Amino acid sequence: MAKVVGLILVAVLLSGILFWQMERFAYHPSSSNHEKVVFEVPYNTGLHFVARQLEDQGLISDAKEFIWLVKLTGNTARLKVGEYALYKDMSPHQILNILTSGESIRHALVVPEGSNIFDIRDSLNRMWPHRGDEFLKFVTDAKKAKEITGQQMNSLEGYLFPDTYLITKFTPVSAIVRMMYNRFEEAIRSADQGATVKMSVREQVTLASIIEKETGAPNERALISSVFHNRLKKGMRLQSDPTIIYGMWLESGTRPVNIRRSDISRPTAYNTYVIHALPPGPIANPGKDALWAAVHPAETRYLYFVSRNDGTHVFSENFAQHLRAVQKYQLNPRAREGKSWRDLSKKLAKEKAHAS
Repeated sequence: MAKVVGLILVAVLLSGILFWQMERFAYHPSSSNHEKVVFEVPYNTGLHFVARQLEDQGLISDAKEFIWLVKLTGNTARLKVGEYALYKDMSPHQILNILTSGESIRHALVVPEGSNIFDIRDSLNRMWPHRGDEFLKFVTDAKKAKEITGQQMNSLEGYLFPDTYLITKFTPVSAIVRMMYNRFEEAIRSADQGATVKMSVREQVTLASIIEKETGAPNERALISSVFHNRLKKGMRLQSDPTIIYGMWLESGTRPVNIRRSDISRPTAYNTYVIHALPPGPIANPGKDALWAAVHPAETRYLYFVSRNDGTHVFSENFAQHLRAVQKYQLNPRAREGKSWRDLSKKLAKEKAHAS
């Protein structure tokens, strides 16, 4: 009996020591250095691997003790895939709480208005190698496009709303695309309120994408829209340079440096200098204002417009007026000196800052 009591006392003592040791380990940082460490828990990673990596990166003092801590707290299956901001002066208990929270570092994916799928691919590739390639493959998969939109289309170009998206390194491409498409649906519902022109969604998005690429001036979008609507009614070609560029981009997979005379006359599905209609699909991802302008064109007789070289345009009702504008702003070298579309960007930025 005494022997049994002795064994029990030893067990209690050992348990107390183990508890004290684990308590000491769990709540005491391995370092006083407040150095940030970006720590990743990749897919298909086991507890032992995570513990070793934490020790190797100086975040904990003992991998084995961390494993015991995880098991004793019932968190063995709760470590979540992610990219986490940890500090070397955190205690193992704090680290464990973060790794089981799933609160990964969020990065801003900025998609400006008028970005196309190749632009978004490049942005994602700059953030994480090959992520953009994965994105491009996804959005040009007709089966996946139909799963998301319910419509038959070869690409999601035009339906990926330009905005800033907070994503993690491990956010699936499918989730990113769905976020962008959901924002598109919200935007087009809002833009369609009180529409003065009836168009299919495909036609509206396609026209809006051309409007988006033709001007960055907010007050011009409805005017640009009126030009294209007026030309379509008359059976005239839209003659939009951005459509040529996009068609060339699709063919080569790389951004064209410039348009040659031969490119203007070369028949392609997207060359609106050749076809007498809208191209087969969007050439970029339009913002809310361009989507609105596509179905709320201004009431004008304009059929032409030409750049003033500062981001704005001169509009004309007939070809003779247009030729005079071309002569004044495009063929006159003085009209081009020191001018840039960036002038408009600077002006809009100043107006925005003044308004706020």
